[in-house]
Amino acid sequence: MGLAAGVVVLSSTRGSRRMVDANHFTRRAFLAGMIFKGVDGCLELIGSVALLLTTRPEILHAVAWLTREELVEDPTDLFATHALSMAMHLTASTQHFAAAYLLVHGAIKVALVAGLLRGLRWMFPVALIVLTAFIGYQLDRLVHIPSWSLGVFTLLDAVVVALIGHEWRARRERVPRLS
Repeated sequence: MGLAAGVVVLSSTRGSRRMVDANHFTRRAFLAGMIFKGVDGCLELIGSVALLLTTRPEILHAVAWLTREELVEDPTDLFATHALSMAMHLTASTQHFAAAYLLVHGAIKVALVAGLLRGLRWMFPVALIVLTAFIGYQLDRLVHIPSWSLGVFTLLDAVVVALIGHEWRARRERVPRLS
């Protein structure tokens, strides 16, 4: 019986070690996801300010300069020709919409990340609802205008939402509830 009990304890110890390692991994993944979302939100804020402060000719000039070498090397390059076409067809209203969208989207992401990293319990369900709504909007855009880059970002957002949900459950299990 002693040997059997030792095996159970040993296997129980190994199982809990695996559980600790899995929780440690998901905690690190959650933090990495928050860093990713925070940086993404900051870049959106910077992009919105840049769009608000630049004119259409400046944008067209910058895109032409950035794609110039690629287009000399390959005049049919998908990314470069698409970027140049978008810059040429940019209207003032599209520019203002994009700036407003990036400003709001970026500010919301930065606020959510700040609240989640501070451990505000009420922020977890708010973040899950808001980020799931963002994913819904992105999926709608994907249906109408397929884009591999938007697909990748949507997939990353779904992973971040799953990590937020996991972290929220883990925190609720660690904190004893008052009855």
